[in-house]
Amino acid sequence: MPGIRVILSVYIESNLEEVADALTEIPEVVDVFEVTGEADIIAFLEADDVMQFRNILKNNILKIPGIKSTVSSVVMFVHKKDGQVVEE
Repeated sequence: MPGIRVILSVYIESNLEEVADALTEIPEVVDVFEVTGEADIIAFLEADDVMQFRNILKNNILKIPGIKSTVSSVVMFVHKKDGQVVEE
């Protein structure tokens, strides 16, 4: 189980397919969804800690051509996952 899980909203200025493909190549990125709404892609990441996530964001994700910006949300607690209620 990862130390932290992050939901990353990705805003793209160009090359959506190439950005999605590049995100899928990052091992810590476990899911990539093309979505409607403000963000263009939602990605789920797993990292050992905040510093590892920071390094992934800074050294990998933000260097992908076509990404305009990102907004990250660290998951604090999971109440329900895969259709099952999670007990504390």
